[in-house]
Formats: sequence, structure tokens, C-alpha cells
Amino acid sequence: MSVTLNQKLFFWSAAAALFIVFILIFKSVLTPFVLGLAIAYLLNPLVVRLSDAGFIRGVAVAIILLLFFVLVGIGLTLLLPPAVREAKDLIEQAPSYADQIMLWLIPYLEMAQAYMGEDYIENIKTSLQDNAGKIFAASGGVVNGLLSGGQAIAGFLTTLVLTPLVAFFMMKDWPAIIRWTEGLYPKEQEKVIRDLLKQIDQKISGFVRGQISVAVVLGILYALALSIAGLNYGFLIGLSAGLLSIIPMVGSTLGLLVSVIVAWFQTGELSFVGIIAAIFIVGQIIEGNILTPKLIGNSVGMHPLWILFALMAGGSLFGILGMLLAVPVAAVIGVLASFVILQYKASPLYKKKQKHNPKKKVKKTPQKAPQKTSAKKKAKK
Repeated sequence: MSVTLNQKLFFWSAAAALFIVFILIFKSVLTPFVLGLAIAYLLNPLVVRLSDAGFIRGVAVAIILLLFFVLVGIGLTLLLPPAVREAKDLIEQAPSYADQIMLWLIPYLEMAQAYMGEDYIENIKTSLQDNAGKIFAASGGVVNGLLSGGQAIAGFLTTLVLTPLVAFFMMKDWPAIIRWTEGLYPKEQEKVIRDLLKQIDQKISGFVRGQISVAVVLGILYALALSIAGLNYGFLIGLSAGLLSIIPMVGSTLGLLVSVIVAWFQTGELSFVGIIAAIFIVGQIIEGNILTPKLIGNSVGMHPLWILFALMAGGSLFGILGMLLAVPVAAVIGVLASFVILQYKASPLYKKKQKHNPKKKVKKTPQKAPQKTSAKKKAKK
């Protein structure tokens, strides 16, 4: 009994719908499980190497996981306090920065005042100060709410406890999970599914194991370099720019613009602005020639705009959980879209049918047979 195309479309559409419904129903409890799965996927190659070296898989998992969380804990202990301190100072100094921006804009606004009316500058200044105050007040409220809300703290502690447990059991049982999953492949489509999953794995690994590592290293380098250069809020700006480099070029570009603006308002000297800009230029050289070849190599990644859209859409729909799921879902959609396009181009819908033009029969002119000379004519000659 062959399965029709409509049946296949119905099956996969129903599976996608069930996945979305499942996320909507259980999104409040899924964060530690998704984080644990991501950590297991990230660290599984290291566990395989230790297992091949002779370690029992459970022991290898415990060693790798312990080292991972120790390194993460040390990193957060070193990086979070200065970043939080600078963020708090930035929120407090926001109104004064708004005033400085207005002083810088006044000459240009006066030129526009002749066309817009006498109250144009005052309206712009009031609007800028009010909006800046609202933005930073809201930011401060969010931070205070996260720090003081009992439910948020309880959720954070739950995630902190469950994530290592989920990661441990996922890493320990990873081979069994893979075998169980492979046993569900439709036998007729097994080769196609394996090829698609291989492409998805290449895209996700190129992002998770590559781009995130590059972003973390860049964040630390930018934070240290800007702090040493003496830029106000340099540690916060550098760390944010590096982490935003998860989306290629976005973090470095935004970090460069913000750093140059802050450097100009801080000193007003072009030499200092040039030093700050040079830090990001050197960072891009290091990323392109050292970090990306070493940490990403030839991994097949995803387009930056596709990553940006996926992160924004996931965050808008499901919050932090949506941002965690955004990249894997984007990788799956990208691979499946490419597969569908290839199938479409190989189908009669894409290929133009060639009309059958039988070759016209060429009329052959009968050749005259060579005339035989008679014996009498030969005799006369």
C-alpha cells in the first residue's frame, strides 16, 4: 500500500501542529529540559572521545559535565558583577547622556526649526528625555523585578537544579536515544531522512559549537580591551557586543557604533575614538583569521538574517524558551525548504515539457543508375 503525497503532507503538518501545541501548553516548564538537551548536544562529542579512550560512558559524562559547569560558574562569577555594576551606572546616567545628545543635536535642530516651527526644539527635547526616562526606568524595573520576584527566583533555582540533571541523563543515554529514533524512520524514506538529518546537524553544530564559542571569546576580548582603554561602560559594551556576535557581524557593528559614540561624548578627542574603533577592527581580524577557522571551520551555517528573524520570532512567541528553540527550528525549516525546492525543480511542474517534434523525413532523390554502354556502341567506336 503506497502512501500518497496528500497523506504525507497531512502527517507532517499534523506533527508540526502537535509540536507547537505541546510548546504552548508546557512552555512554563520546558526551559530546563531544552537547556539540558542543548548542553548534551554540545558536549556529546567530548563524551564520545573519552568513551573511546576507555572510560565508562557514565564516568565520562560526569567528568565532562562537572568541568563544564565549573567553567561556566567561574565565568559568570568573573563576568557578571562588573557587567551588572556598569549597567546600573548606565541607567542612572541616562538622563545626562540624553542632555548631551540634545546639545549635540541643537545646531542641526535649529536648521530644521525654520521649517517646522518655533517650538520644534523644545518638543524634541521633551520627547527624547521622556522616552529615555521611560526606557531606562522600565529596564530598571525589569531588573529589580527579576531580582526581587519570588516566582522568578523560584523558576531560576528550578532551572539551575534541573538543567544539570537533564543534561546528565541525556548525555548518558544519548546512544540509546539515537537508536530508538532511528528505529522510527520509515523504511522507504530512510536514506532521505538520514541525509536531511545530517544536513540539519551540520547547520546546528556550526551554530552551537562554532558561533557561540566565537561569540563568547569575542565578548571577553572586547570587554577586557575596552576596559583597559578606559571607555566608560566598556566592559558591558564589549561583553554585549561579543555575545550579540552570535548573529555574525551584528554584535561587532552595534558594539562599534555604541563605543564610538560613548568615546566621543566621554573625551571629545578623535585619537581616543580611533583607539576604540581600532579595537573592533582588530577583533574582526582575529575573528576572521583565527577564531572562525579554528572553531567553526567548514561547518555549514545559516544566513545571519535568518538567524536574526528566528531569534526575534521565537522570543516574541515563547520568550526565552522560544529563543532557545529558534536556531534548531530555523535549521530544520531551512533544510526542509531547500529539500522541497530541489524536489520542485526536479518535478514536471518546474521543467518545461518539450513538444515532440518528429524529424521531417528528408526525401531522397533517386540516383540514376550508371548507363551501361552496349557492345554495338563500343564496336562503332
